[in-house]
Amino acid sequence: MVTFSGRVNRAVIVGASLAAAALSLTFAAPAASARIAAAAHGKPSTAAGSTVNGDNGDVKIHNSTTAVTDQRNEPHVCVFYLDAFNFDSAQSVTWQIKSWPPTGSRSVVASGALALDGAGNGHTADMSLPNGHYKLFWNFAGEKGFAKQKVFWVTCPAPSSSPGHPGKKTPSLPSAPAPTPVKSTLPVTG
Repeated sequence: MVTFSGRVNRAVIVGASLAAAALSLTFAAPAASARIAAAAHGKPSTAAGSTVNGDNGDVKIHNSTTAVTDQRNEPHVCVFYLDAFNFDSAQSVTWQIKSWPPTGSRSVVASGALALDGAGNGHTADMSLPNGHYKLFWNFAGEKGFAKQKVFWVTCPAPSSSPGHPGKKTPSLPSAPAPTPVKSTLPVTG
């Protein structure tokens, strides 16, 4: 057993106390700062520090073939839908899509309303727009500050068509086989 003088013992105890206090502050600070920030913006908060009745939740642009449970954003689409996650229960949403520079003039090209489910989730029907750059503006009850926004590109392949039948694809036919030379087995007389 090692013994230390009284002065060293106090230094070890004070050092351990300071380290414990620093660790407590490190782990407690994020939750406390979230509650303080929520209170400063007039939002009620839960014990875990998340806010309710406000700007929680997220909206994504999805290809029409993407599952509604997939939370990634897909900013390059052809046929697409808008997908909402984790908003307030039964929240009402209005949205606008504007054509956006460099290809658009900031004019509204699509808009609608959506009632979210009890979990704060929901999605629109599939939609399509001409090829170009667009910006989504997502507004909802209880919103603080600006609308949620997403920019995205619509890029659909050009349809191939046959003359006389616009929009109908021409099936490709197999080419005729080359003639096979025939060898004669008849005797040559002469």
